[in-house]
Amino acid sequence: MLAKVFGAAVQGINANIITIEVNCSKGIKFMLVGLPDASVKESHERIISALQVNGYKFPRQQVVINMSPADIRKEGSAYDLPLAIGILAASESVSTQKLEEYIIMGELSLDGTILPIKGVLPIAIKAREQGFKGFILPRSNAREAAVVNNMDVYGVDNIKEVIDFFNDQSTLQPTVIDTRAEFNRTGNNFEFDFSDVKGQENVKRALEVAAAGGHNAIMIGPPGAGKSMMAKRIPSILPPFTLHEALETTKIHSVAGKIGIETSLMKQRPFRAPHHTISDVAMVGGGAYPQPGEISLAHNGVLFLDELPEFNRSVLEVMRQPLEDRKINISRSKFSVEYPSGFMLIASMNPCPCGYYNHPDKDCICPQGAVHKYLNKISGPLLDRIDIQIEITPVPFEKISDKTSAESSSHIRERVIKAREIQSVRYSSEDGIYCNAQMTSKHLQEYASPDEAGLKLLKTAMNRFNLSARAYDRILKVARTIADLEESATIKSTHLAEAINYRNLDRENWANQ
Repeated sequence: MLAKVFGAAVQGINANIITIEVNCSKGIKFMLVGLPDASVKESHERIISALQVNGYKFPRQQVVINMSPADIRKEGSAYDLPLAIGILAASESVSTQKLEEYIIMGELSLDGTILPIKGVLPIAIKAREQGFKGFILPRSNAREAAVVNNMDVYGVDNIKEVIDFFNDQSTLQPTVIDTRAEFNRTGNNFEFDFSDVKGQENVKRALEVAAAGGHNAIMIGPPGAGKSMMAKRIPSILPPFTLHEALETTKIHSVAGKIGIETSLMKQRPFRAPHHTISDVAMVGGGAYPQPGEISLAHNGVLFLDELPEFNRSVLEVMRQPLEDRKINISRSKFSVEYPSGFMLIASMNPCPCGYYNHPDKDCICPQGAVHKYLNKISGPLLDRIDIQIEITPVPFEKISDKTSAESSSHIRERVIKAREIQSVRYSSEDGIYCNAQMTSKHLQEYASPDEAGLKLLKTAMNRFNLSARAYDRILKVARTIADLEESATIKSTHLAEAINYRNLDRENWANQ
């Protein structure tokens, strides 16, 4: 008998429906075709054991299984459950009456327990698009899939529950999530808060501007100045997710298997801080079977690179295109996948190899030219994509011992949200533009043109500090954000002056050792 069961294959952050055709006929062979990988082929042994433990027999017939379309590679153990149900249906142990209405996915243990899988959210979205009535999957993944409305999501613990369901011997209770209510229950409890930061008011202001405009930023200063401490607090001042951002970010983490058990939607923006020994592939994504890299896992959030010059140069260079395009294409000989990578880059570094160049109390012991050589580990094109460059000095003892609490993240966040709302209205008719950091030259002319006094100040600064031409656009973008924070329709000289101050690490005027 021929039976059909439906599963799904995840490519990138999207899913494709897979039709699993099982035919039982006279013979003794077992054949699995349709481009399965090794883990899919190994399902044979798991299925035999799971069926035996639960009182069912693997058919003593020739079993031919085709996974269609055959040109898409099927990976992982998530096909165990649909393959098992398909085999039972083809051997007439399971009714085929309702099979075509459901997507079935899950990994089997030897006793028939159904284990969690990756990529549940994109599969659920695709199943709803294709008009399936429901989705049967491991119980620990059910809440994640249930954020997709207008489709029944059944979480199960054992293969026996699935068999009884299709044979009408029992019913399954759907998992129901109110997506809007779940989204509105956004987590505002952050582990780190800016109220813990003593002093460094100029740096906190720079990071507020960066968060308000989505600007990339680099902090440079001696060890112990607080660079990493402040970077970890940036998510606490970023605006909350929109529903679209929450779904998109959850999809990426679902595909990568980073979603926690019993999690539905991600509630806080991601903060990724890879070690400087990371490889190119781990940063941008890829591998034999492509997976999202750190830049995609940081999508709609923050990618923090501590000790930036210590990263392999090739790792930093592969980020240049994703920083500009907000997406990364991973190409292989037979297919290519695209992952989003709209992240906010926050980097930190010491000013020199010894760490004490420009330190107010300690002398730098680096030889002549070492400071420039150290900074040159970061290429000009990458530095060009960092709008805000801020120098940090150590906090004096008086500030450290001060008992007064600093401004909390929640207060800073309120100002950031107001600035982002202004930008949302401004770019509502622009496709793919969400914040000031994404402005093109055309948008700069339209929204960030300084007045005559501002142009004069900008010209003076360019000549006096010998700023590069690439700094011009960056200053205007940052000045537009500063104006938005003050709810000013025009860019004033004070806004430009502050923006110019955030270019004090530009190569032509800094590190003249």
